[in-house]
Amino acid sequence: MAYSPLPVTENAAPPPAPAPAGSTLQTAIYMVLWIISSNFTILFNKYLIDTIGFGYPILLTCWHLVFAAVVTQILARTTTLLDSRHQLPISGRFFIRTILPIGIVSSGSLVCSNVVYLYLSVAFIQMLKAASPVAVLFTSWAMGVADPTMTAIVNVLCIVAGVGLASAGEVDMSMIGTVIQLAGIMFEALRVVLIQKMLSNEGLKMDALVGLYYYAPVCAVMNLVVGAALEMPHFKYEDLERAGFMMLILNAAVALLLNFTSMVLIGKTSGLVTTLTGIFKNILLIGCSVLFWHTKISTIQVVGYSVSLAGLIHYSFGTEKILGALKGALAMVTGAVGAASVSGEKFRPSRRMRIGLVIAFITLLSICIFLAYMRHIEASPLEWVWSTTGGTV
Repeated sequence: MAYSPLPVTENAAPPPAPAPAGSTLQTAIYMVLWIISSNFTILFNKYLIDTIGFGYPILLTCWHLVFAAVVTQILARTTTLLDSRHQLPISGRFFIRTILPIGIVSSGSLVCSNVVYLYLSVAFIQMLKAASPVAVLFTSWAMGVADPTMTAIVNVLCIVAGVGLASAGEVDMSMIGTVIQLAGIMFEALRVVLIQKMLSNEGLKMDALVGLYYYAPVCAVMNLVVGAALEMPHFKYEDLERAGFMMLILNAAVALLLNFTSMVLIGKTSGLVTTLTGIFKNILLIGCSVLFWHTKISTIQVVGYSVSLAGLIHYSFGTEKILGALKGALAMVTGAVGAASVSGEKFRPSRRMRIGLVIAFITLLSICIFLAYMRHIEASPLEWVWSTTGGTV
């Protein structure tokens, strides 16, 4: 997670210049790269662990962290990307009290996130992850970072009810996998709150690459200890050869790309855009799980996940912002059409409106394709595509 430094000025700043045309395109490119790298990392890990049979998720996580540690060390010595680390008051006391606890919970989150692929489908994992804001909220309340409110409690109940429905409708339910995923969510919530406390109490600013520079070696050592005890005794070199050395290097590189793109994206966009993009990313990931692994999703799961998303959106933005956005969009459309009809000119939608229409069209098209495929779930993706075009296999 990246944190942008706050601007410090003594005099009143002049009005900001309009954003150049290329900045919007650049942000869109980083957004697409983040969606691709995030989903590709999850699907890649699932493929290696479950499909290929490289059943060593802890050692795989350790490899990711070793790769990240080596790359960040090289970047620190050859580029200026990590120069902000020199501004941090790193000492033995700070390392033990701050860096080490964050490294421990980060390691737990990463391990659980990979081990769970042995037990649960990608789609069901994403549905359970909808409860992440609930875990962060409860952890914030417990550690005194935030105060509970009635609105937050209602949103929490809505999200929990949706996740409960999605869990009740899971076809291939695994209690062990569910417990592991919930543990991973709690570890991640602890990581987020500990970083939040570090930034608020110490007044520090640490971006994703600098955080990775300090956390990766700690997490790698801890994962190596756990992996040596649990996975090394039954490790087979044949499994490593079957996965492929180049495939493992590519897997680690994609995981590192995910950290970099998330850092850049958070620095270039607002939390609103990031949250909405994350929701779209998770829905897309569920669709990929259905296409690639024939994951069966019940109607109860669709309803439950929809309830969770509704609670998540309301929790993130609130009623006023949601209604304001809907009213603004309606006013923009009706106002533009009305002005064009009065002036007699041909209506030309703005660039923002065109982008919104394209996104809405792609979303609706994806939903239609997804629902159509769900009606023919017994067929493989190739057979389904071929049959919809009138061919026969």
